[in-house]
Amino acid sequence: MTLRLYDTATREERDFVPMTAGKAGIYLCGPTVQSAPHVGHLRSAVAFDVLQRWLERSGYAVTLVRNVTDIDDKTLAKAADAGWEWWAWALRYEREFQAAYAAVGVKAPAAEPRATGHIPEILGMIERLVANGHAYEQGGSVYFDVRSFVGYGALTRQALDDLSPAQDAPLEDKRDTHDFALWKARKDDEPATASWDSPWGPGRPGWHIECSAMAHRYLGEEFDIHGGGLDLRFPHHENEQAQSRAAGYGFARLWMHSAWVTQSGAKMSKSLGNGLLVSEVLAEHEPAALRLALAAVHYRSMLEYSPSTLDEASAQWARFQGFVARASEKVGAPSAATVATAELPAAFVEAMDDDLGVPRALAVIHETVRAGNAALTAGDDAAVAAALLAARSMLDVLGLDPGAPEWAGEKAGASDAAMGALDFLVKADIEARAAARAAKDWATADAIRDRLAGAGIVISDGADGARWSLASES
Repeated sequence: MTLRLYDTATREERDFVPMTAGKAGIYLCGPTVQSAPHVGHLRSAVAFDVLQRWLERSGYAVTLVRNVTDIDDKTLAKAADAGWEWWAWALRYEREFQAAYAAVGVKAPAAEPRATGHIPEILGMIERLVANGHAYEQGGSVYFDVRSFVGYGALTRQALDDLSPAQDAPLEDKRDTHDFALWKARKDDEPATASWDSPWGPGRPGWHIECSAMAHRYLGEEFDIHGGGLDLRFPHHENEQAQSRAAGYGFARLWMHSAWVTQSGAKMSKSLGNGLLVSEVLAEHEPAALRLALAAVHYRSMLEYSPSTLDEASAQWARFQGFVARASEKVGAPSAATVATAELPAAFVEAMDDDLGVPRALAVIHETVRAGNAALTAGDDAAVAAALLAARSMLDVLGLDPGAPEWAGEKAGASDAAMGALDFLVKADIEARAAARAAKDWATADAIRDRLAGAGIVISDGADGARWSLASES
């Protein structure tokens, strides 16, 4: 069966036919690093990590580029409110996101470009759009003229006049309320370090243009797959496609979007107050269980998060771990090379080739584990060895092989890998608390301490600084 993927643009499953045989180029919209990562942020990262792993297992050389939006209105505002330099604030949370990705086994991308590191490419694309009549300067800012591009709205199948005005700049500054900012003129209340010279005066890039410029820089004028969360379809991805194609580039050949993590039917987000911080979840659950919970529901289906979500995933993970441990003790563990190249069960391959059907693929894994446990009871070593290799090989595709180095040491409670990630995340909060205490901002310092305490983390102040421990260890 040929790999088929659901294309959001055409709203149908399509055979995956890469631009270059044996290769796959993917651009994935990464985090805006203005606050700590929550569980919802990891859904997209895990979904596209599974895609990358399946493509690689299918014989493709994959180049996945995941960007970092390290400057935007919220980042500047939050940093200013906290008394931080905006770039230090962004770096703090960029590192927290990287630690969260690593904790749940997301592979590092081939490139992880920052918006602020690609100003020349951004300016070059804006100049190209101005020159060909698709953008205009007004008051030191530059806007994309949506009515100049007949394909605007094609990705999300919306008529321009049915859309709400773009809210990324004052409406009176634009020729049309739907036009969106490519370059934002520096405001008097913004730090000088948050602007760069341009042909239109000092300023900074708009949100959408950075992805078009960086995708072009690393993947060329046209590439295979553009991915991201469902919430990015409009306006972000619609605007990306419009400006890139208006610049004369083919851009993405296929669009993929992962659905949200929800609580009580609402999208998980900080603004709604329902965002479970990754640091809080990892204080109580193994990172592999979190990855399993995020991957187990089909990537295009909403994942309704409840208190039982991680408990159920933890129980599944324990079953996988237990079988692999018992079987390996009985018949010996296959080598990593053997696991990575073993022939996979046909039903598993069929499920994965059908738009990454992970729920069906997991059913095959569970059946294999059941058969393996029955073989252990019956003393059938040959059947045990076959089930062990098949189970580990399938779990390897999902990034969940219990015998892999990143998971092999896990046991009940937090693993060394989880503790390392948790230490990184908590220390960032401890540093923020220390900065608040130094500034005599006792309310912020106490709020940080109380939030950590709510996650079961105890802060102890001493002559050599603050230390942390889990409440159960105190």
